[in-house]
Parts: sequence; structure tokens; C-alpha cells
Amino acid sequence: MSEKIRNLTTADFDAAIAKGTVLVDFWAPWCGPCRMQGPILEKLADELPGVSICKVNVDDNADIAVKFQIMSIPALLIFKDGKLAKQYIGLTQADELKQALQ
Repeated sequence: MSEKIRNLTTADFDAAIAKGTVLVDFWAPWCGPCRMQGPILEKLADELPGVSICKVNVDDNADIAVKFQIMSIPALLIFKDGKLAKQYIGLTQADELKQALQ
């Protein structure tokens, strides 16, 4: 995983999404589509330096997944200054995400 993508836990989630534009990938290591989403997010991390890209492992941080009613993964949530701006469920391509993040 790219060093530009940060893993979040319950302890640092709220602080991480508080300012700026943040894309959070809710995923699990056993999820095939989640593994396919990874390289797409790494590409975006290189192309959009002003956007924070983070991951939340739903197995390790179920409380965050429950808070945002994550029922299917991958789930990609875009936060702008702490507020949920957009949500994608399932494998999402770079072009669609890039448009939402700019």
C-alpha cells in the first residue's frame, strides 16, 4: 500500500476527516472487490495530492462501519470538512472518484 494512504482506527477517525477533502475506503482483507479497489486508490493518491485517502478495515473497526451504516464493501465515503458529501458502494473507477473529489 502507498505511504500516501493512511489506515484509520476508531481512535483517529474523527480527527482525520475533520478538515479538507477525505476519501475513506471501508474494506476487509478477504473482500475481492476491495483488493481490486486498492490500486485505483493508490493511483488517485498520486494524482490528487490535496486529497487525503484513508482506509478503515471493517473487521478491526466495526464500530465505525456501524456508525456509517456500511452494509456492503467496498464502501467509499467522501468527507468535506467533516461532513459526508458522497458515498459509493462497490468497486468504483478512478474517473468517477476523481470527478467527485475535485
